[in-house]
Amino acid sequence: MSVTVRVPAKVNVQLAVGAARPDGFHDLANVFLAVGLYDEVTVTPAAELKITCSGPDAHQVPLDASNLAARAAIALAARHGLAPDVHIHIAKDIPVAGGMAGGSADGAGALLACDTLWGTGASRTELLEICAELGSDVPFSLLGGAALGTGRGELLEPLPVGGSFHWVFALADGGLSTPAVYGEFDRLTAGTDVPAPAAKPELLAALRAGDATALAASVVNDLQPAALSLFPALARTLAVGSAAGALASLVSGSGPTTAFLAKSAESAEEVASALLASGTCRAVRVTSGPAPGATVVAPAV
Repeated sequence: MSVTVRVPAKVNVQLAVGAARPDGFHDLANVFLAVGLYDEVTVTPAAELKITCSGPDAHQVPLDASNLAARAAIALAARHGLAPDVHIHIAKDIPVAGGMAGGSADGAGALLACDTLWGTGASRTELLEICAELGSDVPFSLLGGAALGTGRGELLEPLPVGGSFHWVFALADGGLSTPAVYGEFDRLTAGTDVPAPAAKPELLAALRAGDATALAASVVNDLQPAALSLFPALARTLAVGSAAGALASLVSGSGPTTAFLAKSAESAEEVASALLASGTCRAVRVTSGPAPGATVVAPAV
């Protein structure tokens, strides 16, 4: 018996960040778009909790209880009086430590897989509550599609999307710590009046219409100046993508992956080729969104 769940990466088409709260988090207006890069999480009954991982950069994935997949299994088991005795295998295809919610995706995938394997009968509301306990991006990994995240990003409102958007992602050499990027945001905005975060109406309208040009004119990431401050080489990558015809170029989440919105699938391939040839990134990925959230693809038998 085993269950496999496929779960997508995300890009933030808007990441509006408020001032630091007393609890250290920041209020956000975070417009998520799931994209077609997936991890697959398989859970199988075992004598004890065990995690393995394969795929690109698998050596960077923690294989202990700090992994969000392990924490998801433990949290669901605790709620239902079960022992979290499963082997969790993560087949990695989402870039690691790249601002694309790969770890969060694994948490959501493991949660749904364990729920299916154990037959807990947990409601979607309960699963989303557990996701929110695990991390700010985990609920969206379960939901997929497009959504506005408020609070610290975990309070989700699904958004309509009227078409498919083509993306190129450039993977950087090196990583960025999300807490460090937020810390740099706080340093850069110290002494200024940081506005309350809010979704841009024109961006939501562009998503509804499936209008890539209008979306490109609206995308924004308030963490981008902080990411560039800590990782200045990303500026050249962004410039190469723009010169190659990308409609919009931005840092994905807290980085260091950079994201490029293209007008078509053909244009995306051209942008990807230019980025690879430039030597400003170690790899590129081409895909589109929106994509479905965590989905069982191989149920228990």
